[in-house]
Amino acid sequence: MKTVNGQEVIQVFEAWSPKKLACMDNDPIGLAIGTLNKPVSKVLVTLDVNEAVANEAIEKGCELIIAHHPPIFRRLANIRTDHPAGRLYEKLIKHDIAVYAAHTNLDVAEGGVNDLLADALQLKNRSILEETYAENLLKLAVFIPTANAQALREALAKAGAGRIGDYEACSYTTTGEGRFRALAGANPFVGSVGELHVEEEVKVEVVFPESIKGRVLKAMLTSHPYEEPAYDVIRLEQQTNVMGLGRVGYLTKDMTLQQFAEFVKQQLDVPAVRVVGDLQSKVSKVVLVGGDGNKYIYAAKRAGADVFLTGDMYFHTAQDAQAIDLQIVDPGHHVEKVMIAGVAKKMAELCEDKKYLVEFIQSTIHTEPFLFV
Repeated sequence: MKTVNGQEVIQVFEAWSPKKLACMDNDPIGLAIGTLNKPVSKVLVTLDVNEAVANEAIEKGCELIIAHHPPIFRRLANIRTDHPAGRLYEKLIKHDIAVYAAHTNLDVAEGGVNDLLADALQLKNRSILEETYAENLLKLAVFIPTANAQALREALAKAGAGRIGDYEACSYTTTGEGRFRALAGANPFVGSVGELHVEEEVKVEVVFPESIKGRVLKAMLTSHPYEEPAYDVIRLEQQTNVMGLGRVGYLTKDMTLQQFAEFVKQQLDVPAVRVVGDLQSKVSKVVLVGGDGNKYIYAAKRAGADVFLTGDMYFHTAQDAQAIDLQIVDPGHHVEKVMIAGVAKKMAELCEDKKYLVEFIQSTIHTEPFLFV
């Protein structure tokens, strides 16, 4: 096992939940406090960062905290250590504990907050409520001697090209003849300087997401025998890696709204929920948005939701939902705590694969500010 620093831990995290997935203007994600340029052996995973969580990190010897809710959400005018926020920042800095926040990018990421909520509710046949991120597909067409084509295809597949849905190493090959004349100073793989050469070649075509263009081209150039390969890169209309906020899915069995509310309380470990709608109506199709999903009531209605599950529902928004006959179950914002166990488990698996010697600890601090009486 390899000892690691904070940069290496966060590189693993961002490969799973990259910053580019963030979908809120000026979302304060990333490193909020401290430095990642230090050894890290223990990481505390938490929903929020308050003084009790900071004390927990100190007690458990954690050098890094990964949080869903950014500890510095609004621009600071000052850092006064006689105020609660200032005391928190001071404590973290004095104990050399870095804090990294993953907010809406973790909401969007596959296996992130919204998927973890959908897992808890056992939703099937899932889809995205609102697309917020997608990449263009590119096509590489490269000409290569027939004898070298298989090695090229393998290198491209290893670099991630040729992935289509549940299939990998997809490519298309056509045969033909390549012609060229090597000029003075060239070192041709085939043919001679000054002579027109005809070579039996194939054209290998693969598609790949734009985000890995550099990696794919490097693999092609490294595995190609020619010193000046001929190739085209074409931008396609199709998109891939489509991600977004919210999830749409179906319950494993139909319930009444009353039964669903009780199911939510049980599965998301909350003492109470707020409900809008007819408690005896049938619920099958669920739309959910973790956190504050007030602005998605119309998207949920368009998606055909029998019920919309989200937190922080405003009074007038609930009235608007009632007016469009959209039923709501509001379990509160704090149900996003599902990310604690989910992120700790995912990161432990990813770091285990890399043989990184780092432990991910689930915070046990209850950060829900409300009491239900």
